[in-house]
Amino acid sequence: MATSAPSKVVQEEKNPRGIPKALFIVGLISPSLRYCSSLALQNDVEEYLGGPDAEVEKVLSAFQDAIAKYRYMDSNLTQRRRGLEEKIPDIKKTLSMVEYLRDRREGKSAAPAEDEDDLEDDLEDEEPSDDPPKPLKTTFELADTLYAEAELEETDTVYLWLGANVMLSYKIPVAIDLLRSKLDAAQTSLNNTVEDLEFLREQLTVMEVNTARVYNWDVKRRREKKEKAATRERESG
Repeated sequence: MATSAPSKVVQEEKNPRGIPKALFIVGLISPSLRYCSSLALQNDVEEYLGGPDAEVEKVLSAFQDAIAKYRYMDSNLTQRRRGLEEKIPDIKKTLSMVEYLRDRREGKSAAPAEDEDDLEDDLEDEEPSDDPPKPLKTTFELADTLYAEAELEETDTVYLWLGANVMLSYKIPVAIDLLRSKLDAAQTSLNNTVEDLEFLREQLTVMEVNTARVYNWDVKRRREKKEKAATRERESG
């Protein structure tokens, strides 16, 4: 009589973002290692399934469902990673520009950072002088591949796009604080996303190994049953 299939496919343990860890099934465990703490959550295939006559179809189906869920999360996080990798350089460039406006307003001659070549190209070089600063000349995009030149008046206010076609004005110090907080949040989110992707790919590997081990165990069991049946037929004949 076949035993009921086990329902546990993942462990109670989760990563910091709540993604469950896959249960790892080993093919064979030496009796001397069975009670090692490092193998406490590991099971051999027959023990996991519940006996030599256990059904494997439901187990394999549960494994495939878990793999599909892990792959779905992997796909979403991969898209999120791409979005963050595009967003972070834009935030850095905007922050550099606002800090440049602050330093210029305060009379500082801050040298552009190494990764601010685009900002340096857009702004006209200025010679240090005790005279009042000249209007700042720059270019802005009218359309794809179409740019126009403009002069920026002295101001203590900047306008920032917040998304969803929303733009708000901020005083320069407030804008800098906002951009820095957004940059820190985006970088933290990117780090967490990369960590989650690595974790997910480990769980996918575990589930694929589990699937192969259960399938191979079932193939071996069926072959042994056929051999035993053939032996009985020969003996009875």
